[in-house]
Amino acid sequence: MHFFPETGRLASSRNLSGRLNWNGVGERVDDGVTVPKHALIAHKLTRLRDKNTSSVLFRNLAREISQILLVEATRDLSTHDDERETPLSPFTGASITPRIGIVPILRAGLGMTDVAHEMLPMARVLHIGLFRDEETLEPVYYYDKLPTPPNVDLALVVDPMLATGGSAIAAISRLKETGIEDIRFVGIIAAPEGVAALRAAHPDVRIWLASVDERLNEVGYIIPGLGDAGDRIMDT
Repeated sequence: MHFFPETGRLASSRNLSGRLNWNGVGERVDDGVTVPKHALIAHKLTRLRDKNTSSVLFRNLAREISQILLVEATRDLSTHDDERETPLSPFTGASITPRIGIVPILRAGLGMTDVAHEMLPMARVLHIGLFRDEETLEPVYYYDKLPTPPNVDLALVVDPMLATGGSAIAAISRLKETGIEDIRFVGIIAAPEGVAALRAAHPDVRIWLASVDERLNEVGYIIPGLGDAGDRIMDT
């Protein structure tokens, strides 16, 4: 079930379509899914979707939207006191406590990784390679270098698109197998079917998105969507 703040009503994933503006102007879908209401996101997402946007501009827009979402997704990270000195006096600052891992779902997730690493330079980057079988729409592993036991306390899974949810569900399940308990998903656009599937499979994983779109089409693409994020990021 999902909550729509504009109506105060609960609805199933079937009725999620059309309730959120395609430019990302609903704030919270439910307790585990946040879609920030932000003019910059709406502006940049409009250009990201445009079929005439070049690959260079697409990468930059994806990076900028990701930065805003990552600020929101890391808002409540725990910190500890950090004693340092300015040129004038000692002061007590704060440093982030958990060991963080950035987990791009290859390959499209690489488009969000650089900005995440710039914002969190102390983070490790952990790779999971998955592709979606275009006939079955099921995820297929092709690369996995996750350490066991884990060397991070918190995993930020990044992928521009949450369509059926299969790749995100598989990646998160694999992270849990290694022992990571705090896992967060950060994406740009999603289909309501993918949001519902991920929430059902991993209700403890919080999700941040720029937009929840209308629906999936018959071949599993998000509508209105933005095309294939991996192809547009890599210019292939």
